[in-house]
Amino acid sequence: MAPSEPPVAQECVEGYLFAGRPARFLILRRPPERGRIWVPVSGKVDPADPDLESALRRELREETGFSDLVDLFSLDWHVRFDGPDGRPWRLHAYGVELPGELPPVLSREHDAFEWVGGDEAERRLHYEDNREAVRRLRARAGDAPAPNV
Repeated sequence: MAPSEPPVAQECVEGYLFAGRPARFLILRRPPERGRIWVPVSGKVDPADPDLESALRRELREETGFSDLVDLFSLDWHVRFDGPDGRPWRLHAYGVELPGELPPVLSREHDAFEWVGGDEAERRLHYEDNREAVRRLRARAGDAPAPNV
């Protein structure tokens, strides 16, 4: 029997929005008070969310206004990290396919967006786990070699 992971204080989700083949990615920029970094859609799983996918759909609506998706699928990958409270949090990554390069309706959490190719998304996303998720999504979509695991 495989050992189970220790519990986490907060589950989180993030969605990597893309359209087309080769895939182009929607990246969002945080405002100055949040570091002006480029990120995907992300957020905490709330107690009212019945599951991770529901939490991500809620975050997509809140941060971009998108609710009509072509596909939403787990990248079968998660990252543990220390949350701002110092306790362990876990982030679950998802691919989110849109019908085209649509403009989002941004929430106050972001002040800009861009549709970019995979190489540019990997270059601009702030966190290494964001870049790794894009590599995994590109490999799954046939856009790039498999990631280093």
